[in-house]
Amino acid sequence: MTQDPDVRRLQWRCRRGMKELDLLLGRFVAHGFAAASNEDRAAFIRFLELPDPELAAYLLGGVMPSDPAFARLVRTLRDPSAPPG
Repeated sequence: MTQDPDVRRLQWRCRRGMKELDLLLGRFVAHGFAAASNEDRAAFIRFLELPDPELAAYLLGGVMPSDPAFARLVRTLRDPSAPPG
């Protein structure tokens, strides 16, 4: 686990109480956030402000957000091996 306080706070914000969301969001922080563009990082931070039911609909329910930055992020979170965009 990283010692960077900002990343640790972000990891804490990924703990949503729904195991599936915790895993998807936490995996991105652990393995994708550092390599993400500044735009994608900002989108992820905004994404974490959404309520859990909305996050679940996007990440688990197959709903695609209308916001293009969120849509790109959702594709990455659903399948981290897929190319961005």
